[in-house]
Amino acid sequence: MDRRDAIGRVALIMGDAVIGAEFFISGCKSTSTQVSDLFDADHVTFLNEVADTILPTTAASPGAKAANVGQFMAVMVRDCYEPKDQKIFLEGTKKLDDASRKKYSSKFLDLTPEQRTDLLIALDKEQKDYYTQQYKNMNADMAKHKGDTKYKAPDIPNHYFKMIKELTLLGYYTSEVGATKALRYIETPGHYDGCVDYKKGDKAWAIDD
Repeated sequence: MDRRDAIGRVALIMGDAVIGAEFFISGCKSTSTQVSDLFDADHVTFLNEVADTILPTTAASPGAKAANVGQFMAVMVRDCYEPKDQKIFLEGTKKLDDASRKKYSSKFLDLTPEQRTDLLIALDKEQKDYYTQQYKNMNADMAKHKGDTKYKAPDIPNHYFKMIKELTLLGYYTSEVGATKALRYIETPGHYDGCVDYKKGDKAWAIDD
């Protein structure tokens, strides 16, 4: 699966454009900043646990932690996010832990798997509601300025949990673990076959023939 295809699939799942996609497709931006300048080992551990709650280990495939998705997130945020989104993401990791303490009086890493899942479901609903309201506000504002050629709609700040969810999916399904264990993978594809039998429960293909 190439980068453009991976981003397209994640965008389809999320129902919106992937944040930082243009940089990821082009190979991200050159920077002298080290991952450790933004994320330390504890950050990566935390992100791995969050990602593994979103994509846990099942009988059919390993989870996101097995693909070290936390490290992937750290690199992506460093190399492919604009400074404003880097700030939102970093502050968002603290907000996620604060939400955990508020709901369960414990930090995220101390929660049970069930509590982690419930918390992330609530945060996912929060980010969806956030964008719904933001788009409503933007549409209302655009209606007020209808006909004004100088009007420019304001940017909608990104929500940190949307970033985390996107990067989890993108990192996992472009990793060796995700491509070979969670998806069907052929290392060296052969001839094109446009008619392949499908059985209910079959995995999606990791690459296009």
